[in-house]
Amino acid sequence: MNDENTAPDFEASLKTLEGLVEQMERGDLSLEQSLQCFEQGIRLTRECQKALGEAEQRVEILLSKDTQTPPVPFDEASDDSAE
Repeated sequence: MNDENTAPDFEASLKTLEGLVEQMERGDLSLEQSLQCFEQGIRLTRECQKALGEAEQRVEILLSKDTQTPPVPFDEASDDSAE
């Protein structure tokens, strides 16, 4: 995953999430539609949190003064946070 693909995915997910929130706040949805929007919103929130966590880890690695510590791959870091 490169920077060019990560940012648009994050931005698109965030924009979709904002749209879902607006729809639900209007109150025009049925209960079933609201639940579907909520479920989609939870998935998008988790995706955004993961992307932000990965970005934070990259920044920490780039700013780290300790060059002896090897960076931890993103997949391993996200596995730990799921527990």
